[in-house]
Amino acid sequence: MTDSHVPPLAAFAAHLRSQQVDLTERWMKAVFHDADLTESDRLTYEQLADHIPNILDEICSVLENQDLDHAGAAIERDARLHGKLRWKQGYRIDELVRELDLFRQMLTGAIVEYSEVRPSFTRRHEERARHFIDEAVSFVTLTSIREVVSERDRKIDDYTGQLERANHELTLKQRLVGELHESRMQITRSVVHDLRNFLNVFSMALQLMSRAPSKTETALALANRQAADMKTLVDELVEYAVVLGDTSPLALERFTLRDLFDELAISCESAIEAKGLRLQTSFDIALTEVVSNRLKLKQVALNLLTNAAKYTRVGQIELTMTAVENDCWRLRVSDTGVGIGASDRERVFKEFERATDDDIPGAGLGLAIVKELCRVLEGQIRFDSQEGEGTIFEITFPMRLQGD
Repeated sequence: MTDSHVPPLAAFAAHLRSQQVDLTERWMKAVFHDADLTESDRLTYEQLADHIPNILDEICSVLENQDLDHAGAAIERDARLHGKLRWKQGYRIDELVRELDLFRQMLTGAIVEYSEVRPSFTRRHEERARHFIDEAVSFVTLTSIREVVSERDRKIDDYTGQLERANHELTLKQRLVGELHESRMQITRSVVHDLRNFLNVFSMALQLMSRAPSKTETALALANRQAADMKTLVDELVEYAVVLGDTSPLALERFTLRDLFDELAISCESAIEAKGLRLQTSFDIALTEVVSNRLKLKQVALNLLTNAAKYTRVGQIELTMTAVENDCWRLRVSDTGVGIGASDRERVFKEFERATDDDIPGAGLGLAIVKELCRVLEGQIRFDSQEGEGTIFEITFPMRLQGD
C-alpha cells in the first residue's frame, strides 16, 4: 500500500514510531535542561525514560484509530506505573506535571515539523493530531497524578497507623509505669508497716524479758511467732518478684497429674492438720499425662491451699483434680473459711489484698501470684464464695500446652 492510501493521521503515527528513539532523547534532553526539574538530575537514562516510550507507542495507536478508548487501558496502566515510579523517585506533583507538559510540547513540535514537509497534511489534520495528543497526554497526566496522590495517601495512612500504634503503646507503657510505681509504693508501705509491727512486738518481747524474767518463755514465744510471720512476708515478696521477673520461655514437660496430686497432698496435709483442719482429696482416674510446666502448676496449687488454710479456722480444705471437656482438666481448692464478701470480689487478685478483719501473716500476694502463673499456663480462673461459709477456686488448664 502506498502513502497516498494511508490516512494522514495513521501516516503521522507511523512517522512518530520511526522517530521514537530520537523523540524520546529529545524529550529527555528538555527535561535535563529544565531548571524546575531538579529531581531528574539524579536519574539514569533508563530511570528517566521509564514508560514514556510505551506511552508514545500507545499515543500512536490513538492517532491511527482516532479514538482514545482504543488504547485507553494500556495508557492508563503505563501512566499509573509512571506516576508510582516518579513518587518513589521523589518527584513533586508540579515536577511530574512539568515533565509531561514537556512531553506534550515535544509531540506538538513533531506535528509542526511533519506538516512542513508533508503538504498533504493540512491544518485540519494538524488540529486533529493535536487534539488526540492533548487528550492522551492530559489523560496520562491526570492518571499519573492520581497515582502519586494515592501513593502519598497510602504513605500518610501508614505513618498515621504507626503513630497511632506508637501512641497506644506509649499510653500503655505510661499506664504500666504508673501501675508499677504504685505497686512499688504499695510494697514499700506494706513492708514498712509490717516491719514496724515486727519491731514493736519484738521490742515488747525484749522489755517483757528484762522487766519480768519469769515471763521469758512467753516473751520468746511471742518473738518467735513474729519472726515466723516476717519470714512468711519475705517469702511471699521473693516469690512474687521471681514470678514477675521470669521472662524466659516456658519450659514444657510431660508428666502424670497423679504424681503431682499425691505430692501436693503429702506436702500440705501436716500443716493443715496442725491447725485442726481436715484435708479432703479426690482425683479423677481418667486423668493421665499432661504437657505443661509442673513446677508452676505446683506453685499455683500450693498458693491456693496455703491461702485456704490461712483463712479457715474450723472445718476442712478440699483438693480435687478432674477431667473436663475440650481436652482440659480442672484444679479445685475449696475451704470452709471466712469467705469473701461481695464488695471484695473485684480486688481478691490484686497485690497486697488481705482480709482486713483477721491477723493473717503475709503480704497478701498469694492470689496475685496465682493470677500471673495462670496467665502463663493458659489457665481460666473461676471462684465462688459466701462470706462466713467458705470459698471455692476452680482453674481449668489445657491438657497440652503449646510451646512458642
